[in-house]
Amino acid sequence: MNRFRCLAAILLAFAPMIAMAQKKTSTKRAAERPGAAAKAASSGNILPFKAAEKSLPNGLKVIVVPTGFPNIVSLQIPVQTGSRNEVEPGKSGFAHFFEHMMFRGTKAYPPEKYQEILTQVGARQNAYTTDDYTNYHTTFSKEDLELMLRVEADRFMNLDYSPEGFKTEARAVLGEYNKNSANPLFRLEEVQHDKAFTTHTYKHTTMGFLKDIEDMPNQLDYSRIFFSRWYRPEHTTVIVAGDVEPAEVIRLVEKYWSGWRRGSYSVEIPQEPPARAPVYAHLTWTSPTLPWVTVAFHGPAFSGVKRDFAATDLLFDLEFGETSDIHKKLVEQEQKVDQMFADSGGTQDPGLSTVYARVKKIEDSAYVRDEILRVFQKAIAEPVDSKRLEEAKSNARYGFARRLDNTETIAATLARFVRYERSYGTLNRLYRTYASLTPADLQEVAKKYFTDANLVVATVSQQPMPDAIAKLPSLASLAPGAPETGAAADVDFVLQKTALPQLNVKLLFKVGSAHDPKGKEGLSALAAAMVSEAGSKDRRIDEINKALFPIAGGFRGRADKEMTAFTGSIHRDNWKAFFDIALPMLLDPGLREEDFKRLRDAQLNQLKEDLRSNNEEELGKERLQANIFAGTPYGHPVLGIVAGIEAITLEDVKRFIASAYTRAALTVGVAGDVPEEMVTALKKRIAKLPAGPAPAAPQGIAGKRPKGLEVEIIEKETRATAISFGLPIEVTRSHPDYAALSLARTWLGEHRSSVSHLYQRIREARGMNYGDYAYIEAFPRGMFQFFPDPNIARHAQIFEVWIRPVVPVNAHMALRIAVYELDKFLHDGLLKEDFERMRDYLVKNAFVMTATQDQQIGYALDSKWYGIGEYTSTMRARLKTLTPEAVNAAIRKHFSAKDLSVVIVTKDAKGLKDQLVSDELSPIQYDAQKPKELLDEDRVIGALKLNIKPENVKITSIDEVFAK
Repeated sequence: MNRFRCLAAILLAFAPMIAMAQKKTSTKRAAERPGAAAKAASSGNILPFKAAEKSLPNGLKVIVVPTGFPNIVSLQIPVQTGSRNEVEPGKSGFAHFFEHMMFRGTKAYPPEKYQEILTQVGARQNAYTTDDYTNYHTTFSKEDLELMLRVEADRFMNLDYSPEGFKTEARAVLGEYNKNSANPLFRLEEVQHDKAFTTHTYKHTTMGFLKDIEDMPNQLDYSRIFFSRWYRPEHTTVIVAGDVEPAEVIRLVEKYWSGWRRGSYSVEIPQEPPARAPVYAHLTWTSPTLPWVTVAFHGPAFSGVKRDFAATDLLFDLEFGETSDIHKKLVEQEQKVDQMFADSGGTQDPGLSTVYARVKKIEDSAYVRDEILRVFQKAIAEPVDSKRLEEAKSNARYGFARRLDNTETIAATLARFVRYERSYGTLNRLYRTYASLTPADLQEVAKKYFTDANLVVATVSQQPMPDAIAKLPSLASLAPGAPETGAAADVDFVLQKTALPQLNVKLLFKVGSAHDPKGKEGLSALAAAMVSEAGSKDRRIDEINKALFPIAGGFRGRADKEMTAFTGSIHRDNWKAFFDIALPMLLDPGLREEDFKRLRDAQLNQLKEDLRSNNEEELGKERLQANIFAGTPYGHPVLGIVAGIEAITLEDVKRFIASAYTRAALTVGVAGDVPEEMVTALKKRIAKLPAGPAPAAPQGIAGKRPKGLEVEIIEKETRATAISFGLPIEVTRSHPDYAALSLARTWLGEHRSSVSHLYQRIREARGMNYGDYAYIEAFPRGMFQFFPDPNIARHAQIFEVWIRPVVPVNAHMALRIAVYELDKFLHDGLLKEDFERMRDYLVKNAFVMTATQDQQIGYALDSKWYGIGEYTSTMRARLKTLTPEAVNAAIRKHFSAKDLSVVIVTKDAKGLKDQLVSDELSPIQYDAQKPKELLDEDRVIGALKLNIKPENVKITSIDEVFAK
């Protein structure tokens, strides 16, 4: 979770990865590339692209990067405007606010027309805001380049919004804050920054101070001032990467962007004075959570040429990464901490470099803080081992190649660094700095920044912290007085040859949480963790991590309902070493008692803390799944239940691994520029697994269809109210109606897409929350990502609507609106023009969903499991023969607005139950004037009878959820 962990990786690995990826291009270009790469290497540059740069007379910077990947173009527009720019008191949060407002459209392209264009071109688009900049990114087919440049130019030059639209979006931003406020780390960061900074605008986080967010509806005039100051060409870069010709791109940018006028505003960002003394801040949390301890120092600003940031980044990785001594001690050996990660900073001005630790027992908080501080003291007193430093550089070289496998990622990476100086050369300059660092350099930087005066400690807990945590010690006081053999395995293999040197290996077993024994719910997930996170017989997990570090190898495991996937990722150069290190974790696992206790505790905390206490959105979705499938093998989360996890023994895990991970249950997928000898070696190695049989497929997994609206209200301390509802469906990817329901889902509520109907009616028109989406397949971790992970295929699914948190007073109305819109959809059906827009979007979007190599091999394994053809071609073929009539027939067959299971997470459960069963009127108040037709519709919906019976509403305390 170190934001800059990939820096050195980018610098050291960009060239070899791209050179391999570009094998897909023409023979002529392929012949040119070795010379270009050699030239880049000899010049000290890490980026081998023939990128083109140009500054327009108005100050706009244009960077064009042909990546060698065909068909796709990624447009990234970083604007040097973040929370750092918010200098006026009472006006924080506006940089993030305009990330939202920029989707409000222009006179030429109002929101509905803008979204129609995105749908037509099959684009995926979003934006994000940081301390220092805001980035707008869109990925689409290359034939739509001119259209997208024209539309985006109009958006940046001619943004237009009404007072009503402004106030609606302001309330949506408050909804996002309310959503984030359920996470103690979000609030802890607010407290930490407020305490650490006295003068600089880093005192407030990107979201802004809550009082300023609440006042935003009154700041219409200031919003126009802020936009006119900062959304100017001299602060903006247009990055176009992909299947492009630089000269043509520059011509198009000049054609559409040259009319943007340069601004005249300038301001001095108030600089933070040198820290005078260590500071401590504490946040008391109102609901159950494990304590967090953060140890931070005021650190350097980012620089591509000065050594301070690069040295700090490497120090944090070496001293606090998974291979570090402190991680081994606190997480693996003493097991006082269950999560630990670091963030080395990298802001435009000097910011904070922070180590985060989640402590299992509050009484250990001061001890954990001091152990972290001892590491900083050691960095001051002793230079790092030169071999470890070189291993870090090696890890960085291969780590980047492991992650980067598509145009969008390349463009997004460039945007993160171009934004500092609006220069393509930033990464090349930074690479030279990394390459020059020595152990003495790292020690000198440690002495400069790791001082008592620069120290910032912040904590969060529900229980009172020990008195010792607030008494910060001085740093000085903490100074110290070989390959298996065998016959080829009889397993299914899926091989996808690509030009990429990064290899993906997936070992997919047909076993998951649906195979958990009664009373041992969570066993499959714990078994997967014991394979991927507990070492082998010959090497402990810390030794595994240390051995994988120089080659940047990755090996992870994850269980779902009917699948468990172990995924390995390694550069082609290092597959032999990777097999020697990683495969024994599956073939000959360590299964040590101390690792079992550590991972069982971690799984309990994932369930009790991360899911139940800190994430009501995912909690509601998991509970909905459990309610619909109650009494079936799908009736508990993959993580399990509290009583089930607590009942699992190490012997249970050993038996499960021996019986479940067999060759009969295994399908292997391999992707990349795969050597033939690697496939042969892999087949021989996995022959060590037991032959079988495979675990029997789970029976009786069909969900129970509700009768009327059946509601569970989960009562917990929270600012907002999260709602999920749905019903079981028999449609999976192998079902004839899958394409029809996919199209219906896209119109109704595509995940994280503002194209959707529910999003437009609840979020856009009314500003009630942050987003509203629909699903026909399980989508774990939906709040964290845009696309579902592969290898979560299931034989039973649900249709689900996810209403992201609303303010509690609007919960009844939000449910009514969603049910009303669903009922209207089922009654009226999909119009022909909407059908055609959605079909065109999905035909193109199928490529975007499978853009990465990991997704492609994952989807291929899922297709084999479902018994269908290759996903993109199968899906596109089904869509092309689809008709509006087929879609309307499918939704009326499989969906319902009358029979729904509903899960609501809120604070006042009894009050909400009274509202639901009384069917009382649910009015809605707006901060701005709304159209008469919307107000008329509100009156109709507010009086809609949901006919919820008292006996169909159950209130559950948060402590009872998934307990037994």
